[in-house]
Amino acid sequence: MTELPLWAAVPVALLLVLAGIVTLVGSLGLLRLRSFRERMHAPTMGMTMGAFCVALAATVVASLLQHRPIVHEWLICLFLFMTAPVTAILLMQSARRRQRKRADEPE
Repeated sequence: MTELPLWAAVPVALLLVLAGIVTLVGSLGLLRLRSFRERMHAPTMGMTMGAFCVALAATVVASLLQHRPIVHEWLICLFLFMTAPVTAILLMQSARRRQRKRADEPE
């Protein structure tokens, strides 16, 4: 069997479209929001939700075509879900320190 059944192709296509929409909204949030702190949340949420939808779609397709459970994609998602919040926290701390440093400088 090299073709994906229709009952699986439709949800997979919807997941991929949803991933694209969520990622687009996150990117637009990055452009539209004013401060650095506000901008941190939109792309992070877009990336994690987009990656989740793509991984779920890839798992369904690979598992159906291989006739066995395939979960390799979830290792990538696990890595992304662990590193995205840590990266956001480090960037926020850096911005806060930079803001404090500017406030302490004499004019």
